[in-house]
Amino acid sequence: MLKTVRALLWCSFCSVLPVNAAPISFVQAWDLLQRDNNSLAAERANVDRYRHLTEATSSLDLPQISIGANYTHLDDDITLSGKQIFSNTKSDISASLAAILAGLNLDVSSLSGFSTTISEQDVITSSVRAIWPIFTGGRITAAQEGALGKEQEATAHFKMEMLARYEDLAKYYFSVVLAKEVVQTRQAVVKGLTTHRDNAVKLEQQGQIAHVERLQADVSLDKAVVDLNKAHKNLDIAQNALTKILGQNTLVEPSGTLFINSTLPPMSAFDEQTQQTYPGLAILDAKEQQAKSLAKAEKGKYFPQVYLYGNYKLNEEDTIASQLQPDWMVGIGVSIPLTENTGRGEQLQAASSAMTQVRYLRAQARQDLSVLVQKTYLEAEQALEEVQGLDSSLALAKENLRLRETAFSQGLSTSVDVVDAELYQASIRTQQSVAGFNYLIALTRLLALSSEMNSFEHYHHNAIFLSASSPALTHP
Repeated sequence: MLKTVRALLWCSFCSVLPVNAAPISFVQAWDLLQRDNNSLAAERANVDRYRHLTEATSSLDLPQISIGANYTHLDDDITLSGKQIFSNTKSDISASLAAILAGLNLDVSSLSGFSTTISEQDVITSSVRAIWPIFTGGRITAAQEGALGKEQEATAHFKMEMLARYEDLAKYYFSVVLAKEVVQTRQAVVKGLTTHRDNAVKLEQQGQIAHVERLQADVSLDKAVVDLNKAHKNLDIAQNALTKILGQNTLVEPSGTLFINSTLPPMSAFDEQTQQTYPGLAILDAKEQQAKSLAKAEKGKYFPQVYLYGNYKLNEEDTIASQLQPDWMVGIGVSIPLTENTGRGEQLQAASSAMTQVRYLRAQARQDLSVLVQKTYLEAEQALEEVQGLDSSLALAKENLRLRETAFSQGLSTSVDVVDAELYQASIRTQQSVAGFNYLIALTRLLALSSEMNSFEHYHHNAIFLSASSPALTHP
């Protein structure tokens, strides 16, 4: 007896103990998760990464300009003698000079003593160089399209992560709501069995029931208190898990309740929207674009490259070689591939196979999505039917409990009958709450698959609420 009273006092104290939490709705929790979740932040950073890489490919169309400098050490100075000049000059002047030398009794070898330095042993050069590709066979465009495909794939992965986090949040959030409903149901059981135990004590004192009947009431109440404590623990576990997934330091308290909707949009609406917006299909589209850009790049290897180039000399040494070189030059170049070692033919075939693979994967994904939408939709309908069908069972359980309590007070029923009636009513309430939870999980999955997470507020606005503290379903 004393043990039961202490347990009741402790449970009552726990139920009214203030909790450091700010009640939030499911929509508010979703906004909070999008802002603070680490996995979403990581995917968002990945999108930024590929966006920057895409922007980087826009410079491939621009000329490449560089400043270069070279230091060269020769084994000796480059010199040019008079003999070398005379011997390599083929003109009438060289013949006249030879005649003059002969008149002076000299020959060409006498010119060897005359020389000039063309270039010194240490040579330093610097210049501005520019190369501008004007035709690459489509390889620049292919690189830009490939980078854009990777960015689109990263964006689709981010959206996929959002869908996964949305479904996870629904499970964590409504698990807390369900746990609160179970606690309320267990509290109602404890309250009912406490009244029953008190009545049993009075009836025993009046000699209307046997001592064993009163003991049975005590045992049932103690068991109900244990179940209530267990429900409180489960609520604490679920609430702490929700707090962690939202990345909060203070305990998060959901303000929502379990609910259902009288009707759902047709299954075809969810299926069509899913087929149009599901980011998994966008990933396959991005993969196909990357494969096409790869094929385009490999085809480009068969075409010549045409480019403009130019060079401007920055410094000029005091040498004949430097003076002979022009200050600037421009030109156009063409590079025609004859053979190469990258396996362009096989690479092109691989890209074609990749595109074929993506087409098959997309077809299979569409089939799987239709099956998943159908399965989830039927689960939602089944949960709806279960919640609505349990209304009559709950009404029967309430009436049966009332009759058992009346009969027990008149000595026409046993304590076991009353306890069984109380527990049966609690089981129906719990079963209805679980069905409502299953409906919300199926609903949020349908909204995630069809990328309609923002429409949750519409379903909540037109909801039929479930509450363990109310007789049955309640409208807003």
